[in-house]
Amino acid sequence: MDPMTPRPAHPQRPGVRYATSRRELLQRSAHGFGALAFSLLFGDAARGGNGARRAGLGDGPGDGLGEGAALSALHHTARAERVIFLYMDGGPSQVDTFDPKPRLRAEHGQKIGMQIPKTQFDDVGNVLGSYWDFRPGGACGTPVSDLFPYVRDQADKLCVIRSMVSKFPEHTAANYFLHTGHNPAGRPSMGAWATYGLGALARDLPGFVVIDGGLIPPGGLECFGAGFLSPRFQGSIFRAERGVPNTTPLLTAEREAARRALVRSLEGARAFEDRQVEAAIHNAELAFAMQAAVPELIDVSGESDATRALYGFDAEYEPTRGYARQCLLARRLVERGVRFVEVTCRGVGHDRWDQHSGLQKGHADNARAVDQPIAGLLADLESRGLLDSTLVVFAGEFGRTPMSQGADGRDHNPHGFSIWLAGGGAKPGHVHGATDDYGYFAVEDKVSVYDLHATMLHLLGVDHTRLTYPFSGRDMRLTDVHGEVVRGVLA
Repeated sequence: MDPMTPRPAHPQRPGVRYATSRRELLQRSAHGFGALAFSLLFGDAARGGNGARRAGLGDGPGDGLGEGAALSALHHTARAERVIFLYMDGGPSQVDTFDPKPRLRAEHGQKIGMQIPKTQFDDVGNVLGSYWDFRPGGACGTPVSDLFPYVRDQADKLCVIRSMVSKFPEHTAANYFLHTGHNPAGRPSMGAWATYGLGALARDLPGFVVIDGGLIPPGGLECFGAGFLSPRFQGSIFRAERGVPNTTPLLTAEREAARRALVRSLEGARAFEDRQVEAAIHNAELAFAMQAAVPELIDVSGESDATRALYGFDAEYEPTRGYARQCLLARRLVERGVRFVEVTCRGVGHDRWDQHSGLQKGHADNARAVDQPIAGLLADLESRGLLDSTLVVFAGEFGRTPMSQGADGRDHNPHGFSIWLAGGGAKPGHVHGATDDYGYFAVEDKVSVYDLHATMLHLLGVDHTRLTYPFSGRDMRLTDVHGEVVRGVLA
């Protein structure tokens, strides 16, 4: 007899059924014992308990079930609780933004005086001087080009890394590498790793949110995926103007509760055996909670006129107004407990930061779109006491060559480029590393993508070598078998 089939009535004693044997009791209850443990994990999300190897804790391969995490669960004291990643899609030119190279202007139009590797398109022209002047910013005097006058005013908050290197010169592979630490598709994004390791801080919003400005990077949604982790850790795509589709309530709270109870009763013992099913149930429950949270989140009418002006809501340039809304939404998300927020670029009428031609107009338009909103975000986070606990990262997937491509463009350059960090324990008003006189190769204090990821996790209180997940026969991690914390950028 199937152990799940009810026992028949006793033939001589109507209404009385056979007693359940010990063996049958164990067969029927096997899954229930596991459910008892899971009920404790689900019962108090604020404790952030889980049975996973997240942050190197525990022995099992669980999925990081806690929505928050106690400080005692961290490997060391965290400097940051959350991350805002400002992704500059296409690769801004380091020698036109945060790494001044006077030699380029001095040798403009001449053949470059160094041996160079094969470039992405192998269309190598002469030295191309920057179209923009560099001026010192803040009390620290960090030079920033005229492309970023607003960000330059925030220079005392910036930790500029001029010695970033990547392994890939092509957009899709470089995007996967920057986002996931690996160039093939299918690995968890850094936002998924952070949420898996630390849990979410909010009950009614995802732990990892991507604010889509209209330009999903090459590589697509895999850049924000959860890979072999549970689907609950993948990035949730928000549009700044309308939030998430289908958040209009379709059911009352009572009907939704009844629906969820029905789903759990139908799944029975299987619900806790299949992480995909459990993730689907979790995401359905979160989606229902978001129906109430998201409309209030995206309604910025309650923000003061001064705050809106700070971000650039009244700017003449429409892409500036659009990116201002994205940056303000990023602040509102971290304010409400979202662990990791990525902000993508907006369209400016032509290509993103990938200027193989038309560098002067292309970079000027892209910078005009993001400059004031980013500066406003940094100032607003500081004024609200959030900057110290929020790590802001500004980065593209690689930089550009110091020579021209065609008449007025620059090719891809993964050998030395600039990014910056702000807040969250990064050293303010500091410049780390250096490139050569042309701005082509990192020659001092190189920082790899693995090192960047290790440093981000360190500032979140996590040892990157211990944030692992067992998959395909070994413990996987964001930094694979690489990566060192960049101590020189820590405050």
